[in-house]
Amino acid sequence: MNRILVLITLSDSGIDTIKSNAELPKKEMEFVNQWKQENILESFFISVSKKDAVLIFQNVDETKTKELIEILPYFPYMEKIEYHNLNKQF
Repeated sequence: MNRILVLITLSDSGIDTIKSNAELPKKEMEFVNQWKQENILESFFISVSKKDAVLIFQNVDETKTKELIEILPYFPYMEKIEYHNLNKQF
C-alpha cells in the first residue's frame, strides 16, 4: 500500500500572516477535512509550534499530491515542502 508523506515547514513571515488572518486557518482546514472525507488523506499532524505539518496521502500519486498541496491557502507561506514515497508495511 503506497503512501505519500509530505513534510511542510511554514516561513516565519507566513506564520505571522496566518495568525493575523482568522479566515486562513478555516479555509485550510476545509481542504484537509474534504481530503479526509474523500479518503485521500490518511493522517494529518501539526507540530506544537504550528510551524510544521506532516500529511500522509493515500490513493493518489505524487503528481496529484503536489497539485493538492499547491491549492492550499497556506501554500504561498510554505518555506519548505518535502515529498516521500512510502510503501506501508503494516
